[in-house]
Formats: sequence, structure tokens, C-alpha cells
Amino acid sequence: EFAKVAPTYSQRMVDLGQLGYTQLNGETYFALAERPYYDTNYSYVTFYRKDWTKQVGYEEYPQTWEEQKDMYTKLKEAGICEYPLGGAMLNGVGSDQNYGYRTYPQDELEWATTGDYAIPALSSDANRKFLQRENEKYNLGFINPEYYLTDVETDKANFVAGKTLQYSGYIATNMDFLTGVYEQNPEAEIGVYFVKPENAYDAESDWYPGAFRADNPFGMMISFAFDATEDELKAAWMYMEWMTQEENLFTMQWGEEGTNFNYGEDGLPVAINNADVTDKKQGFSNNKDIWCVTVEAKNAGTIEDVIKNNLPHDLPDDFTQDVIDFYYARKATFQEGYGVIDCMFAKSIEAVTEYQQTLVNNYITYRDQIVQAKPEDFDAVYDKLAAQYLDDGFQAVIDDRAAAYEEGMSSKLN
Repeated sequence: EFAKVAPTYSQRMVDLGQLGYTQLNGETYFALAERPYYDTNYSYVTFYRKDWTKQVGYEEYPQTWEEQKDMYTKLKEAGICEYPLGGAMLNGVGSDQNYGYRTYPQDELEWATTGDYAIPALSSDANRKFLQRENEKYNLGFINPEYYLTDVETDKANFVAGKTLQYSGYIATNMDFLTGVYEQNPEAEIGVYFVKPENAYDAESDWYPGAFRADNPFGMMISFAFDATEDELKAAWMYMEWMTQEENLFTMQWGEEGTNFNYGEDGLPVAINNADVTDKKQGFSNNKDIWCVTVEAKNAGTIEDVIKNNLPHDLPDDFTQDVIDFYYARKATFQEGYGVIDCMFAKSIEAVTEYQQTLVNNYITYRDQIVQAKPEDFDAVYDKLAAQYLDDGFQAVIDDRAAAYEEGMSSKLN
């Protein structure tokens, strides 16, 4: 029925090989949006004060942990910034990710049972190594000691005000935190930090800094209310089909020529960062809440074109080539097996439903105690709280996921 009303959308799911992800227990529950370049997650970028790193002898952001420690220490000793890495309280799912601290190639059962980022795996070896590194940063004074009281907006404001070295965010044609840095610090030079493929593994500290969580091979998972009428379902499906038509999607993503964008010499649209627009002003992130029903990102031309057209070009530094290099580094790292797609299950995991919120809440409390422990007390504090976390429900989650995996009701390692 969906294919009859939304043939373009439906056929695209077939073409992209997404149908296997639309079902649970053999029943179709979802329609899936497109996610271009899902294997790189390149649009989430770490920006840093390159003028600062140069002052302490680093022309580029160092790739190894020992060099990074040296740089952070020199930034502190020079009085450039008191807490180079800033820090904010954990805020929701995915705040802590331990992909860089796993053993590769991963054990598939371990990946299926403890690898999902939605519930932090406090009892795993990877999480132990990750939190030991966070504990080291905290005790060396690289992290704001009041991070657990600091919200994300305050952390961002600290970067803008020149109090911290770096800040990470999604790229867009207008990034307020970058604009703010240049307004408050006209002489600032900003760079992009990423791990080069040849540095994906740091043997000295047994760390895979290049490893990352790749996106799912689909965008929005769209489901429909069980009590929706036939007309309501048809209206939703018609909207999805309408938004997938090239001319409609283009207008929603780019706006009106001359007001929201102009065509560049290459014939591709270039966004206008026009704060004076009122009646035709695009919404947050170029209207993404409107068009994400069909695709996850603006996508015009080659990847180089896409990156260029999703970055601001009215700032003192141009980040286009840096982000392009970041994309290709991620592409190569993914192909080496360090880009991880989380396990997905084709049945409901009852323990997740029952314990997830409790575990996420408890993890924040336990995590702060572990990070703030004295280095000599780290192992004892971690072991005690990891055991408590298992008792809180995480062992039940592991057991239920393992059972589903053994039944063949899960995806496999990419």
C-alpha cells in the first residue's frame, strides 16, 4: 500500500538495500529515509584554536596521546587556557562512546551484547580503558573540574570566549560558535582536528583514536500510529513522496534563489548567510526538520561540492579542504574496519525496555565518581560500580541480547 502511494520513496529503499532494516519479527514496521555517506559521519567536526597550538610548538593537532598530553600541559603552563578540554555534563544517549578503546577486530558476540552506544557498557574492558583516560585527563587538570555542573551551552560559550581549546559540532552554513570566536577574538585561527588513517592506532597507549561510530545505513526510521485512519496514513505517505521529488526537496533545502542561495560558477547552489531575511528565512539547520523525512543531509553534486556548500564562507578561515580531508580519512578508516555500525535486533529486547532509563541515569552518577577518583583508587572504584551496574540491570541486558544473537535475530558485524 505504501509503494502505491509513495513509489519513488519505496523504490529508493529497494535500491539502497534498506528493506532488511524495515522489519521486526517478519512484520514491516518502518519506512526509511536515505543517509548519504553514512560510513563516515564526517559532518560532526572538532574545531580547535590553531593559533594556540602554534604558540606551544604544534603546527597541527598532535595525533598520539603522549603528544596531546604534552600540548595540553604546555597550554596550561603558558596561561593560554586553564582547562584546555573544557567539559560538560553527560546529556542523553551517546554522550560517552568507547569505540577508540575496543580491541579490533571485535568479537562479534561482545559487539552485539555490549557495543551499543545507547546503554553505556560500564562493565566492559573498553569502557574501563575509556574512563581511565577520562580520569587521567581530569586529574591532570585538562578537564573543567566542574564539568558535571556545566551544560552544553555553557561549554560552547567557554570556547567562544577563549577559555577552552576545542569544540565539536555539526557543520552548517552558519555555525554560531565559530562566528562568535572570530567576533570576540579577531586574531584567532581555527583548525579542524581529525585522525589520519595512518594514525588510527596508537600502539604506545593501546588506543584506536581513529575508530568511530558509523551511522546506520539509513536516515529517519519512520513509523505510523496504530490508530491512524486510512486518510491520515495516505496523507503522511503523500507528504513523504512529495518531499522526495527533486524540485520540492531542493526548494526546502536551499530556499529561494537570490534570497537564500545563489548559483556558483560550477552551477551548484551556494547558501547565503543572510540574517536580514524574515518572511523567507529558513528554519534551523536549513529546514532540516521539514525534509529529514526523506534524506538525512543536503546532497548536491560530489562529496566535495556537498562539503563546500554546507560550510560558511564568510569567516576568516575556510574549512572546506580540512573537512574534505576529514571525510576521506574517515572513509579509509571505515574500510580498515574501525568504523563501527552498532548491532540492531529484529526483536524486542525486554531487558532494554525495562532497564535502559535506569541504567543511563545510574551511569551518569557512577561515571562521575569514577572520573573524579584519585588515580590510585581508580581500579577499586571502577570494579565496585561496574558490579553494581550489572546488578542494576545491565547483566540482564547482556543476557537478553546474547539470546537474540544466538537466535539469529541480530545484524552482523559490518
